[in-house]
Amino acid sequence: MTRLQHFGWFFGRGFGPQGWGRPDYRWNYRWTSPKLYQQSVRELEQAGLDLLIIEDALSLGSPETLDLRVRAAYGGPKLDPLLLTPYLFEASSHIAIAPTVNAGAYPPYLAARQFATLQHLSDNRFGINLVTDVKSARHFGLEELSHDAAYDRAEEWLTVVRRLWHSWDEGALVQDAVTGQFADGSRIDAFHHEGEYFTLDGPLNAVPFEEGDPLIVSPGGSGRGLSFAGGNSDVQLALAPLTVESVRAYRAKVHEAAIARGRRAEDIKILFVFKPEIVASQEEVDRVVAASLHPSDAEVRAVLAGQSSDLETDLTVLDLDKPLDISVFGQHVSRGTINGLLGGSDSFETQTLRDLAVRKARKGRIADGTGFVGTLGQVADFIQRLGDEADNDGFIFSGDLHPVTVHGYLDLLVPELRKRGVLRHEYGTAGARGNLLDF
Repeated sequence: MTRLQHFGWFFGRGFGPQGWGRPDYRWNYRWTSPKLYQQSVRELEQAGLDLLIIEDALSLGSPETLDLRVRAAYGGPKLDPLLLTPYLFEASSHIAIAPTVNAGAYPPYLAARQFATLQHLSDNRFGINLVTDVKSARHFGLEELSHDAAYDRAEEWLTVVRRLWHSWDEGALVQDAVTGQFADGSRIDAFHHEGEYFTLDGPLNAVPFEEGDPLIVSPGGSGRGLSFAGGNSDVQLALAPLTVESVRAYRAKVHEAAIARGRRAEDIKILFVFKPEIVASQEEVDRVVAASLHPSDAEVRAVLAGQSSDLETDLTVLDLDKPLDISVFGQHVSRGTINGLLGGSDSFETQTLRDLAVRKARKGRIADGTGFVGTLGQVADFIQRLGDEADNDGFIFSGDLHPVTVHGYLDLLVPELRKRGVLRHEYGTAGARGNLLDF
């Protein structure tokens, strides 16, 4: 039986120059204006997507990578996605919006208050993509933490934020117009928290939520990251090889982490990042794949430049014909991002940097599992098969939040998936949690 799946969009460039480097930019949208993003989010909602995640980076990285990150406008500049979020809520009615938030950048009380405000303003459609980037700590006068310590801080941060959200007990909000009593202060928890990373007092001066807390999304793929997701997240943004076997294995690890933290497997939805390339015919599939098999040095270095921005490490200056020494990556670089460079292979030691980049540049056929180029029917078959055979919860498409990109992915795919019973036709009425957790 065909399974209904969830779909979202990862706004991969963040609140930056959408369409830069492609003909799309000549549509003359102003990337600093909300209109571009409002038009795009309306299209995503029309398509029935559950969730929009907005990538972010708090800084332009280390001094060594400044030029690398701004040269093609991928790693920067970026404006603050949290401030874009209300404009996206104004343009939509059902889709959840989850800007990226760094647990080290927002004091817990400020975060709890701002996020509670957005949850109320959006009719319970707000979420946060919680990350632990520590390389930007110097901009905030903070100590740079190790990978695992950053997760420890995020655990404490989220625990305190949630306690603030729930510092008004059941019955605290009275709102009795006859007696004139608005709230009962005896039911409000004026707690004191003193932990390893944060010291603060409650309660929060915001009323409770009607349809549950804001959604928590997490992207970490390391052992510590998966443990964090198992204990805290509603949605896991998953980067993994998209085969039935690997999807099953990844899902099992996340579910085991959830159960180990006292939760149920079904408490977390696992959505895999997916970037298909839909073409008109099998002949076009073959042509696109063949054209990618022997990338030039310029194409190889372009691949490495894109990877370098995500990894905050300039791979373009390294010897293409030597294996990559993993020690070039700082401790702040996530294991999931490093594994993304490996692309499913076992080790950096057995291949050169050129081998890695060539593998990234090459494209494969979705029909035989070597890549993601396919006809509409083949891409829809792939999505349906992972749902039916791997119990997949769904996918996150990734790209600029630009109408050309959105329509390029979804114009043909949405009708086909709806015809097959894979994509929702309408939304529920219980906010983001109802839409994401209802099946």
